[in-house]
Amino acid sequence: MPLPPSPKTPAFVQLMRWIFSPMSLMSECTQRYGDIYSLNLSRKSPNVIFVSNPQALQQILTQDTRDDFSAPGDLNDLFKSLLGDRSVITLSGKEHQRQRQLMMPAFHGERMRTYRQIIDRVTAETIENIPVGHTFEVRATTQAITLRVMMAAVFGLNTGARAVKLEQLLVRLLDRGSSPLSVMMLYLPLLQQEFFGPWETQMRLQREVDDTIYAEIQERHANPDASRTDILSMLMAARDELGTAMTDRELRDELMTLLVAGHETTATALAWALYWIHKLPTVKEKLLDEIDGLGENSDPNAILKLPYLDAVCNESLRIYPVAMLTLPRVVNKTVSIAGYELVTGAVVLGSIYSTHQRADLYPQPQQFRPERFLERQFSTFEFLPFGGGARRCIGSAFALFEMKIALVGILARRELALVDLREIGAKRRGLVTAPARPIRMAVKSSRSLPSLALNTTQGF
Repeated sequence: MPLPPSPKTPAFVQLMRWIFSPMSLMSECTQRYGDIYSLNLSRKSPNVIFVSNPQALQQILTQDTRDDFSAPGDLNDLFKSLLGDRSVITLSGKEHQRQRQLMMPAFHGERMRTYRQIIDRVTAETIENIPVGHTFEVRATTQAITLRVMMAAVFGLNTGARAVKLEQLLVRLLDRGSSPLSVMMLYLPLLQQEFFGPWETQMRLQREVDDTIYAEIQERHANPDASRTDILSMLMAARDELGTAMTDRELRDELMTLLVAGHETTATALAWALYWIHKLPTVKEKLLDEIDGLGENSDPNAILKLPYLDAVCNESLRIYPVAMLTLPRVVNKTVSIAGYELVTGAVVLGSIYSTHQRADLYPQPQQFRPERFLERQFSTFEFLPFGGGARRCIGSAFALFEMKIALVGILARRELALVDLREIGAKRRGLVTAPARPIRMAVKSSRSLPSLALNTTQGF
C-alpha cells in the first residue's frame, strides 16, 4: 500500500532539514500535503509518518494501550545516551508501566505544598539577585530557576559542593547537546565513536554527571534518613507489587529523566511566557491586574485558579511548543488513519507543532492571544503540549504548576522590559525547541504586589 505523500528530495536532505530547521519543514509539508505525510528520517524505520489531525491523533493516542498501536521504548533511543535505557522514556510494556507507577506518587497533589515553597524561594533568590538597572538573558535565568528547583525537589540539595558541581555539569552537558552537531550525532550512529572529538567530550561530561549522581545514591544507602521527603528518597523507598525496589541504575536513569526533562522544558516555556507578556502591553496589564486582585490574605490555591494566568501559560505552550512531537507509535495491525491504510510496522508521530498551528482550531495561529483559551475549551488532542496517551509526560501537572508559581514570583518582584522588541521565532535546541536568539530584559524597578508569591508562610 502507498505511504502518505513525502518530499521528493533525497533521504539525507530530508534528515538535514529535520535536524537544522524542523519547524519550517513541518510547516512546508503541512501546507503541501495536509494532515498526514511521511519523511525519511530514521535508520530503524525509513519512512516516519507525521499526523496533525486531532481526530487521527485521538485514534492513535487512545489506542496505544490496545491492539492497533503500541509505544515501544526502543524507538526513543535518541534519548538513551543522555537518559539511559532504564528511563521511563526508553522502557516498554510492563517495565514502563512499573516505572510510571513507582514515580507517580512524587507528583501527587499533596506534595505540591513543598514544591510551591521551593519554587517561590528559588525564584525570589534568583530574580532578586539581578540589580535594578541591569539586563539579563531570560532563558539562562529561567533555566537557573528550574534547575535549582529540580535539584531541591529531586535531591533535597540546596547548597554544598555536590549540588554546585551537578548543576554546573548539567548546564554544560545540555548546552553542548543543544547544537545541530550534537543532534546530528544522535541521528548518525557513525559519529558516536570515541575517536570523534565532539562525541568523546559529550560522553566524558555524561560520565562526570553519572559519577556525581551515583555518589549521592551511595551516600543515601550508607546513611538512610526516613525523615527526608525529596524525590530520590521516595524512589529509593518505593516498592512495586512484588516488593522490589529500583536498582541503582534505574534510580540514576529516572533521576536524569527528572532533572533534564523536568527543568529544560519548563525553562523554555517560562522564557517564552515572559517574552510575550512584555512584548504585548495589554497582556501584561491584564495579567498584573489579575495577580494584584488576589489580595494579601488570599488562599494560596487561588494562584492556580487564575483564569488569565492559565490562559497565558497555555498560549505560551501552544504557539511554540517545547516538544515538537509526541513520542512514536508503531502500527500493530493494518489500520485506517486520515484516509490512508497504514500497515504493520509503520511508525507514526503526532505533530504537536503542526496541530497547534492549525488555523481551523486557532485562528491566526501565529498571533499570541491568550483569550482563545478563555473563549473555548480545547480537547487533549487539539492542545497537547505534554504529548498524550500512555507516553504523556509524567510531570505535566508539576511543570504547569511551576510555571505559574515562578511567573507570579517574578512579576510580583520586578518591573521588567524587553531590551529588543523585534520578533523572536523558535529554533531547535537539542531534541526540543527554544527561542531562536537570546531574549534580553532590563530590570526597571523593584515592585511589591500583594500576591501569593510573597506569602510563603501560608499552606495549601
